[in-house]
Amino acid sequence: MDMTDIAARGLVLLGCGKMGSAMLAGWLDGGLPATSVSVVDPYPSEWLQGTGVAINKPLPAVPAIVLIAVKPQMMGAALPNLQLLGGGETVFVSVAAGTSIATFQDILGGDTPIIRAMPNTPAAIGRGITAIIGNEAASATDLDGAELLLSAVGQVVRLDSEAQMDAVTGVSGSGPAYVFHLIETLAAAGEAQGLPAELSMQLAKATVAGAGALAEAAEESPSQLRINVTSPNGTTQAALEVLMDENGGFPALLNRAVGAATSRSVELSRG
Repeated sequence: MDMTDIAARGLVLLGCGKMGSAMLAGWLDGGLPATSVSVVDPYPSEWLQGTGVAINKPLPAVPAIVLIAVKPQMMGAALPNLQLLGGGETVFVSVAAGTSIATFQDILGGDTPIIRAMPNTPAAIGRGITAIIGNEAASATDLDGAELLLSAVGQVVRLDSEAQMDAVTGVSGSGPAYVFHLIETLAAAGEAQGLPAELSMQLAKATVAGAGALAEAAEESPSQLRINVTSPNGTTQAALEVLMDENGGFPALLNRAVGAATSRSVELSRG
């Protein structure tokens, strides 16, 4: 499945909030004709209404892809309306957190190609990362099509099993919040050392953003990058001795945090 096939058969976007809007903007910027997109959303934004896509109008009978981007609590009301679409020829891709493939199969049927995806919020600026896994009915071509669409908002990785999705949620799904908390606490620590609040926040934001970009661009591992910037008995080493403490430092704290998020994801997916 390529963009030409998607453009010819049509794409249905169910829900167009922040994530749906980010994806739609990426598709349109990438050349997908607005006339090939049908959006179902009870509260279309002013931006959406200006894109030229069909909004809350009759849907194509056999669209190439239906992308489900509604909130999990709205899923029960939204999905039954899609049961008549596709007849097994339409691929359903869900970016709804906590909703299992089995839930979709109960409504859409086990022969329906279903792909579950977990993007994260940096997708809003095209810097997200999305993990995907398909059911047995989803072919390699179906997964290629889903990856093509989701790559409009960042990187895409494929999982070996749906069970890995809970850990993905704990690392990259919830992970941006950990980084935002790092920024706010780093800025507060700088302010505590005498820096003006605005300057400390600017330093914290730029430092975290720059370090992340360097970690992605560099050939060295993050561990090596850390070593490179740590002079023996210098300021960075003094800080790292606190942060890398076996009991109260980053390793133990983040392990607990990701574990808590993963466990909660398991609980939510079980209803």
